[in-house]
Amino acid sequence: MAITQKNDLEFYDRNADNWWNEDTKIYALYHLNKPRFEFFDRHISNWQGLQALDVGCGGGFSCEFMAARGVSVSGIDQSQKCITAAKAHAVKSGFAIDYRCGIAEAMPYADNSFDVVISVDVLEHVESVPRVLLEVFRILKPNGTFFFDTINRNFKSRLVMIWIMENILREIQKGVHDWNKFITPEELTKLLTKNGFRDIDIKGFDLFSEALRLNLFSYLDYRKTGIPKILINDDTSINYIGKAVKNVALG
Repeated sequence: MAITQKNDLEFYDRNADNWWNEDTKIYALYHLNKPRFEFFDRHISNWQGLQALDVGCGGGFSCEFMAARGVSVSGIDQSQKCITAAKAHAVKSGFAIDYRCGIAEAMPYADNSFDVVISVDVLEHVESVPRVLLEVFRILKPNGTFFFDTINRNFKSRLVMIWIMENILREIQKGVHDWNKFITPEELTKLLTKNGFRDIDIKGFDLFSEALRLNLFSYLDYRKTGIPKILINDDTSINYIGKAVKNVALG
Protein backbone atom coordinates (compact mmCIF):
# COMPACT_ATOMS: atom_id res chain seq x y z
CA MET A 1 0.00 0.00 0.00
CA ALA A 2 1.36 3.42 -0.96
CA ILE A 3 2.35 5.71 1.90
CA THR A 4 0.86 9.20 1.71
CA GLN A 5 3.51 11.91 1.81
CA LYS A 6 3.10 14.30 4.75
CA ASN A 7 3.55 18.07 4.53
CA ASP A 8 3.26 17.70 0.76
CA LEU A 9 4.29 21.19 -0.40
CA GLU A 10 4.25 20.07 -4.03
CA PHE A 11 0.47 20.32 -3.64
CA TYR A 12 0.84 24.06 -4.13
CA ASP A 13 2.82 23.61 -7.36
CA ARG A 14 0.18 21.23 -8.66
CA ASN A 15 -2.62 23.68 -7.85
CA ALA A 16 -0.93 26.95 -8.82
CA ASP A 17 -2.94 27.31 -12.02
CA ASN A 18 -6.18 26.80 -10.05
CA TRP A 19 -5.45 29.41 -7.40
CA TRP A 20 -7.90 32.04 -8.66
CA ASN A 21 -10.45 29.58 -10.05
CA GLU A 22 -13.60 30.04 -8.00
CA ASP A 23 -14.76 26.49 -8.79
CA THR A 24 -11.79 24.82 -7.05
CA LYS A 25 -11.42 23.89 -3.37
CA ILE A 26 -8.25 25.93 -2.97
CA TYR A 27 -10.28 29.08 -3.66
CA ALA A 28 -11.92 28.62 -0.25
CA LEU A 29 -8.69 30.10 1.15
CA TYR A 30 -9.65 33.41 -0.46
CA HIS A 31 -12.60 33.71 1.90
CA LEU A 32 -10.34 33.47 4.96
CA ASN A 33 -9.11 37.02 4.30
CA LYS A 34 -12.22 38.68 5.70
CA PRO A 35 -12.17 37.06 9.18
CA ARG A 36 -8.37 37.25 9.34
CA PHE A 37 -8.33 40.96 8.70
CA GLU A 38 -11.19 41.54 11.10
CA PHE A 39 -8.73 40.32 13.74
CA PHE A 40 -5.75 42.18 12.24
CA ASP A 41 -7.77 45.40 12.14
CA ARG A 42 -8.12 45.25 15.91
CA HIS A 43 -4.42 46.08 16.05
CA ILE A 44 -3.93 48.25 12.93
CA SER A 45 -6.72 50.74 12.21
CA ASN A 46 -5.21 52.32 9.06
CA TRP A 47 -3.28 50.20 6.54
CA GLN A 48 -2.89 52.94 3.93
CA GLY A 49 0.75 53.41 2.93
CA LEU A 50 2.19 50.65 5.12
CA GLN A 51 4.99 48.41 3.85
CA ALA A 52 3.79 44.81 4.27
CA LEU A 53 5.13 41.36 3.44
CA ASP A 54 3.13 38.15 3.08
CA VAL A 55 5.37 35.16 3.91
CA GLY A 56 4.08 32.07 2.12
CA CYS A 57 1.87 34.16 -0.13
CA GLY A 58 0.78 31.35 -2.45
CA GLY A 59 -1.10 32.75 -5.43
CA GLY A 60 -1.62 36.14 -3.81
CA PHE A 61 -4.95 36.18 -1.98
CA SER A 62 -3.76 38.18 1.04
CA CYS A 63 -1.37 40.30 -1.03
CA GLU A 64 -4.17 41.56 -3.26
CA PHE A 65 -6.44 42.03 -0.27
CA MET A 66 -3.84 44.37 1.27
CA ALA A 67 -3.02 46.09 -2.02
CA ALA A 68 -6.70 47.00 -2.39
CA ARG A 69 -6.36 48.81 0.95
CA GLY A 70 -3.51 50.97 -0.29
CA VAL A 71 -0.70 48.91 1.23
CA SER A 72 2.71 48.68 -0.46
CA VAL A 73 2.83 44.88 -0.69
CA SER A 74 5.53 42.27 -1.15
CA GLY A 75 5.00 38.51 -1.24
CA ILE A 76 7.35 35.55 -0.98
CA ASP A 77 6.69 31.85 -1.51
CA GLN A 78 8.79 28.72 -2.02
CA SER A 79 6.65 27.71 -5.03
CA GLN A 80 7.81 29.36 -8.24
CA LYS A 81 4.60 28.24 -9.94
CA CYS A 82 2.52 30.03 -7.31
CA ILE A 83 4.63 33.16 -7.68
CA THR A 84 4.12 33.04 -11.45
CA ALA A 85 0.35 32.73 -10.96
CA ALA A 86 0.35 35.54 -8.39
CA LYS A 87 2.27 37.88 -10.70
CA ALA A 88 -0.08 37.19 -13.60
CA HIS A 89 -3.19 37.84 -11.51
CA ALA A 90 -1.74 41.03 -10.00
CA VAL A 91 -1.21 42.40 -13.51
CA LYS A 92 -4.80 41.51 -14.39
CA SER A 93 -6.01 43.22 -11.19
CA GLY A 94 -3.86 46.31 -11.74
CA PHE A 95 -1.79 45.87 -8.55
CA ALA A 96 1.94 46.54 -8.33
CA ILE A 97 3.06 43.78 -5.95
CA ASP A 98 6.68 42.74 -5.47
CA TYR A 99 6.60 38.94 -5.68
CA ARG A 100 9.69 36.81 -5.09
CA CYS A 101 10.41 33.09 -4.85
CA GLY A 102 12.24 32.09 -1.69
CA ILE A 103 12.04 30.35 1.67
CA ALA A 104 10.89 31.84 4.95
CA GLU A 105 14.07 30.80 6.79
CA ALA A 106 16.27 33.02 4.57
CA MET A 107 14.37 35.92 3.05
CA PRO A 108 15.96 38.33 0.54
CA TYR A 109 15.03 41.55 2.34
CA ALA A 110 17.06 44.12 4.24
CA ASP A 111 16.83 44.57 7.99
CA ASN A 112 13.98 46.80 9.23
CA SER A 113 12.13 46.79 5.88
CA PHE A 114 8.47 46.24 6.78
CA ASP A 115 5.81 47.75 9.03
CA VAL A 116 3.82 44.51 8.89
CA VAL A 117 4.64 40.87 8.17
CA ILE A 118 1.85 38.34 7.84
CA SER A 119 2.18 34.57 7.61
CA VAL A 120 -1.06 32.61 7.38
CA ASP A 121 -1.40 28.85 6.93
CA VAL A 122 2.40 28.69 6.83
CA LEU A 123 4.06 28.01 10.18
CA GLU A 124 2.73 24.43 10.16
CA HIS A 125 4.65 23.81 6.92
CA VAL A 126 8.07 25.43 7.38
CA GLU A 127 11.31 23.58 8.06
CA SER A 128 12.16 25.63 11.16
CA VAL A 129 9.73 27.88 13.02
CA PRO A 130 12.51 29.43 15.19
CA ARG A 131 14.50 30.42 12.09
CA VAL A 132 11.40 31.89 10.46
CA LEU A 133 10.69 33.99 13.55
CA LEU A 134 14.29 35.23 13.57
CA GLU A 135 13.89 36.31 9.95
CA VAL A 136 10.53 37.99 10.61
CA PHE A 137 12.07 39.87 13.53
CA ARG A 138 15.04 40.94 11.39
CA ILE A 139 13.02 42.35 8.50
CA LEU A 140 10.36 44.07 10.64
CA LYS A 141 10.86 47.69 11.55
CA PRO A 142 11.09 48.42 15.30
CA ASN A 143 7.56 48.25 16.73
CA GLY A 144 6.45 46.48 13.54
CA THR A 145 3.66 43.91 13.78
CA PHE A 146 3.73 40.21 12.93
CA PHE A 147 0.37 38.58 12.18
CA PHE A 148 -0.03 34.82 11.86
CA ASP A 149 -2.41 31.90 12.01
CA THR A 150 -1.62 28.21 12.29
CA ILE A 151 -2.82 24.91 13.78
CA ASN A 152 -2.54 23.63 17.34
CA ARG A 153 -1.02 20.20 18.01
CA ASN A 154 -3.28 17.97 20.11
CA PHE A 155 -5.79 15.18 19.77
CA LYS A 156 -8.56 17.49 18.53
CA SER A 157 -6.43 18.89 15.73
CA ARG A 158 -5.41 15.40 14.62
CA LEU A 159 -9.05 14.29 14.68
CA VAL A 160 -10.47 17.29 12.82
CA MET A 161 -7.69 18.48 10.49
CA ILE A 162 -6.17 15.10 9.57
CA TRP A 163 -8.70 12.31 10.11
CA ILE A 164 -11.91 14.20 9.26
CA MET A 165 -10.93 17.07 6.92
CA GLU A 166 -8.24 15.17 4.99
CA ASN A 167 -9.00 11.46 5.24
CA ILE A 168 -12.81 11.37 5.44
CA LEU A 169 -14.35 14.53 3.98
CA ARG A 170 -11.39 15.26 1.66
CA GLU A 171 -11.98 18.99 2.08
CA ILE A 172 -8.20 19.29 2.41
CA GLN A 173 -5.90 17.36 0.08
CA LYS A 174 -4.68 14.23 1.86
CA GLY A 175 -1.06 14.63 2.93
CA VAL A 176 -0.90 18.42 2.84
CA HIS A 177 -0.39 18.51 6.60
CA ASP A 178 1.93 16.71 8.97
CA TRP A 179 0.39 16.73 12.46
CA ASN A 180 3.86 16.51 14.01
CA LYS A 181 4.71 19.92 12.55
CA PHE A 182 1.74 21.65 14.18
CA ILE A 183 2.70 23.98 17.04
CA THR A 184 0.83 24.74 20.25
CA PRO A 185 0.01 28.35 21.20
CA GLU A 186 2.17 27.92 24.32
CA GLU A 187 5.16 26.77 22.25
CA LEU A 188 4.75 29.60 19.77
CA THR A 189 4.36 32.19 22.52
CA LYS A 190 7.63 31.03 24.11
CA LEU A 191 9.43 31.17 20.75
CA LEU A 192 8.08 34.64 19.98
CA THR A 193 9.17 35.93 23.38
CA LYS A 194 12.59 34.29 23.07
CA ASN A 195 13.08 35.88 19.66
CA GLY A 196 12.34 39.42 20.75
CA PHE A 197 8.61 39.90 20.35
CA ARG A 198 6.22 41.48 22.85
CA ASP A 199 2.49 42.28 23.15
CA ILE A 200 1.51 38.81 21.96
CA ASP A 201 -2.22 38.28 21.45
CA ILE A 202 -3.60 34.89 20.40
CA LYS A 203 -7.24 33.98 19.72
CA GLY A 204 -9.12 31.02 18.35
CA PHE A 205 -9.71 30.92 14.58
CA ASP A 206 -12.69 28.60 14.71
CA LEU A 207 -13.51 27.02 11.34
CA PHE A 208 -17.18 26.08 10.81
CA SER A 209 -17.76 27.00 14.49
CA GLU A 210 -17.65 24.37 17.23
CA ALA A 211 -14.93 22.63 15.26
CA LEU A 212 -14.78 19.38 17.22
CA ARG A 213 -18.41 18.63 16.37
CA LEU A 214 -18.07 20.07 12.85
CA ASN A 215 -21.37 21.89 13.25
CA LEU A 216 -23.54 20.23 10.60
CA PHE A 217 -25.40 23.35 9.50
CA SER A 218 -22.19 25.36 9.17
CA TYR A 219 -20.54 22.58 7.20
CA LEU A 220 -23.52 22.13 4.85
CA ASP A 221 -23.62 25.88 4.30
CA TYR A 222 -19.92 25.78 3.43
CA ARG A 223 -20.51 22.96 0.93
CA LYS A 224 -23.24 25.06 -0.67
CA THR A 225 -21.48 28.43 -0.72
CA GLY A 226 -17.79 27.56 -0.55
CA ILE A 227 -17.44 30.17 2.21
CA PRO A 228 -16.47 28.83 5.66
CA LYS A 229 -18.06 30.42 8.73
CA ILE A 230 -15.28 31.44 11.09
CA LEU A 231 -15.45 32.74 14.63
CA ILE A 232 -12.69 34.68 16.37
CA ASN A 233 -13.02 33.45 19.93
CA ASP A 234 -11.08 32.02 22.89
CA ASP A 235 -11.03 28.43 21.58
CA THR A 236 -7.47 27.87 20.35
CA SER A 237 -7.78 24.08 20.50
CA ILE A 238 -7.52 23.63 16.71
CA ASN A 239 -6.83 26.73 14.60
CA TYR A 240 -5.61 29.96 16.12
CA ILE A 241 -4.67 33.46 15.00
CA GLY A 242 -2.38 36.02 16.59
CA LYS A 243 -0.14 39.04 16.53
CA ALA A 244 3.16 40.04 18.09
CA VAL A 245 5.18 43.27 18.05
CA LYS A 246 8.90 43.64 17.44
CA ASN A 247 10.50 44.91 20.64
CA VAL A 248 12.01 48.29 19.81
CA ALA A 249 14.67 47.83 22.50
CA LEU A 250 15.96 44.73 20.70
CA GLY A 251 15.48 45.87 17.11
